[in-house]
Amino acid sequence: MPLPAFLNWPNLLALFALINLMTFMLFGLDKLRAEAGSWRISEGTLLAWAFFGGSVGAYAGRAIFRHKTRKQPFCSHLHQTAALHAAAAAIAGGWIIAG
Repeated sequence: MPLPAFLNWPNLLALFALINLMTFMLFGLDKLRAEAGSWRISEGTLLAWAFFGGSVGAYAGRAIFRHKTRKQPFCSHLHQTAALHAAAAAIAGGWIIAG
C-alpha cells in the first residue's frame, strides 16, 4: 500500500522543524513565566512535545534559556526520550539504506 502523496521528505522535514521550533519556544515561554512568577507550562507538556519529535528543540531551549537543566526527574526523562529518538533514527536509517 503506497504512502499518501503528502508524506514526502520535504513535508516530513518541515514538520520536524516546526515541532522543534514549537518545543524551543515553549521552553522559552516557560522560562519567562518562571521568572515572572506566573502560570507555568507543565513539565508533562514540555516532555510530550519533546517525545513527539521535539527533542532537538528541547535541548536547544534548555541550553539557550538555561532552563530545566538540573531538574530531576525531568532531565532523565528528556535524556531517555532523546535516546529513543536516536535509536529510532538509526533503525530508520538502516532500513532506508537497506532499501
